[in-house]
Amino acid sequence: MTYKFTNGAKEAIEYANDLAIEMGHNYVGTEHLLYGLSREKSGISYKVLEKNNVTQFKIVQEIHELIGKGDKNLISVVGLTPKAKKVIEDAFKEVKKQAL
Repeated sequence: MTYKFTNGAKEAIEYANDLAIEMGHNYVGTEHLLYGLSREKSGISYKVLEKNNVTQFKIVQEIHELIGKGDKNLISVVGLTPKAKKVIEDAFKEVKKQAL
């Protein structure tokens, strides 16, 4: 499936990818996507997270506590987990449905 993302969505995915690499994870999971959405300040997701006091710092802290850090020197490829792919696909479908 080919996606046409807004600039904000592209930025959120880039932030997610950057965090995964920084934390030494060899995948981008839903936790990384959540972080990306918390950094991309123009979207509705950011507003919802902000309203609920979910900050970038809190997300990183939770990822660190629940998953930990890997060795970023060993990371060569970062890809989406199946669940992260599904989240993106579902979001894309929802946007298309809203446009009709």
